[in-house]
Amino acid sequence: MAKADPFLSDIERYQRNLREEVDGAALYRLLAGAEKDPHLRELYSRLAASEDRHGALWADRLRSAGVEVPNYKPSLRVKTLGWIARRFGTSVVSPIVTRMEMAATAVYDDQPEAVEANLPADERSHARLFREISRNGTGSRGDVDIARIEGRHRSGSGNALRAAVLGANDGLVSNLLLVMSVAGAAPGRDFVLLAGVGGLLAGAISMALGEWVSVRSSAEAFARQVAIEREELEANPEEEEEELVLIYQAKGLAEADARATAKRILATPQTALDTLVREELGMSESEAGNAWVAAGTSFVTFALGAVIPILPWLFLGGSTGLALSGVLSAAGLFFTGAVTTLFTGRSILFSGTRMVVFGAIGATVSFAVGSLIGAGTGI
Repeated sequence: MAKADPFLSDIERYQRNLREEVDGAALYRLLAGAEKDPHLRELYSRLAASEDRHGALWADRLRSAGVEVPNYKPSLRVKTLGWIARRFGTSVVSPIVTRMEMAATAVYDDQPEAVEANLPADERSHARLFREISRNGTGSRGDVDIARIEGRHRSGSGNALRAAVLGANDGLVSNLLLVMSVAGAAPGRDFVLLAGVGGLLAGAISMALGEWVSVRSSAEAFARQVAIEREELEANPEEEEEELVLIYQAKGLAEADARATAKRILATPQTALDTLVREELGMSESEAGNAWVAAGTSFVTFALGAVIPILPWLFLGGSTGLALSGVLSAAGLFFTGAVTTLFTGRSILFSGTRMVVFGAIGATVSFAVGSLIGAGTGI
């Protein structure tokens, strides 16, 4: 769904909103009918009832305006999703529904009638629930670990090591291709070295700046979301409790257990705030990251990889420098490929050799292009 069109009349807007809510209610009922897990089936039914309430708001608005309420039917898209859910299971369509719900989170933000009825908060809640359902597959977990749900035991996933390896590999590959293309034109050792150092600095600074902006933007968005969630928690604690109940039902808890968990969390305001934000964003404040640390790490890892192809050119030139640069780069590529087996489970020989082959192909093409340019310009 898209944000409200300012050129639509109120009547057209009410009709469009009603049509969307009819689709939403129908989709949830189809999912409820296809769902085998009783907890999720109840959850889908409650979501359908929520969409019915939304639809009733727009139907009342149309009647108040003296307009006949259309008898909308579910769209072909909704019917198709329902058919797929019945044939292959709701877990197959839950990622699609999640994207639909995420796209609809802001649809009512600029519609005063919807804001007055608290519909924007409902839409955000639906998006969070489906993101959780999509993350957990079917959601059927009779033995859910409450401590894990509440985020008390969050383990590292090796993402830092993975990012470091990929950063070094990016630096190595990009600077290897740059050095080889310049060396192919045979301008002399000093020019090749200058190009390599320039490529190292340009790439490392660009990577660091991009990482700083990315992490900083995420941290600012996170802080804004915390503020919004705090306001909602203070203004409507009952609704936030219901949201937590639905979230934990989506995780597989029975309603009674989900309600008990929600009440225990809400008993401590800060814990409640942390939990609601974590469920919405999938992260805690400690995981938001430090922009400067991220930028520095990105700079260093890229530079470590990028320095390898230019090391021989500090002392040597010509074919000797070119050959040694290729050998050192091949060793570096094999090493980074081997380290990736920590994440992929493939053999060290396969992953390392694959990286060397790809790097060699890229270096050969770059050298050939440089040679053609050098021959054409008379360098």
